[in-house]
Amino acid sequence: MSRLMRKALPMLLAACTAAVCAQSPPGAEVQKVTVTGAARHSVEKSFRKMVHGMDFFEQAKASLAPQAALRFKLLPRKPGTDMDHIVLEVIGSSFDYKVPVAPDHTFVLERNRLAMEEDAVVSPNRRRLSMTWRTDIRTPGLPPDTRRLGDLRLECLVGLKADLVSNSNPFALIADLFADSRRYCERKDAKYLFFAERPLFSVTLVAGARREVLPIDQLYAGASDDPGLKQDLPYCDCEVLVDRTYFLPLGDHSWPDDTRVEFEYMDDRP
Repeated sequence: MSRLMRKALPMLLAACTAAVCAQSPPGAEVQKVTVTGAARHSVEKSFRKMVHGMDFFEQAKASLAPQAALRFKLLPRKPGTDMDHIVLEVIGSSFDYKVPVAPDHTFVLERNRLAMEEDAVVSPNRRRLSMTWRTDIRTPGLPPDTRRLGDLRLECLVGLKADLVSNSNPFALIADLFADSRRYCERKDAKYLFFAERPLFSVTLVAGARREVLPIDQLYAGASDDPGLKQDLPYCDCEVLVDRTYFLPLGDHSWPDDTRVEFEYMDDRP
């Protein structure tokens, strides 16, 4: 069994336990859910959940990222996915409208009362599992190739609140655990995948005089000690972006929110 699968098993067991505990009492009416053909083939997200993520951002930004702004970002998941001609729409039962996508594949979602009432979906014209989603929270004025740790902590929290992680079975059950996103994102070993702009050579944390290069097992989706990574990749939304992925010590508060996360890219090397 590969390392990623071994790490997933405790989460899956916990999720299953939570699901059993949350079962309706005997005799309770069970609501039927119909999955349409479009839902099977699209990579859509819930408008309501994304707005809940936006609400959480507004509540939490004062403590983690007071100057930051929130956008959402689309990322490729399968080889050959065209990310430059995406048509993104909000689709309800009685309406639909397009959402502009910027050249960097980010967008802003505007609140809409009718979309909330009709439980609309945010749907790109791409097939299921061909791409994935993340939040993009950035404090302005940072040097190039630098992020701020507080922004990234908030990305984890908002991303899980908005249900953006697009892992498939057997990891899909992990989404149940993310109902308590704060508890997960505040773990020192939280395995929330972040994606850099280009293939990474190294990631360094800098706080005042303290400077620490992330170990190799915090890069490349932990590929350095996962002999089964090739078999695991179809279940990970890092499938075609492994060389851009990194984990951070989100719950280690010896690193303050103003810690700089500095990137050195493969194409920077001589």
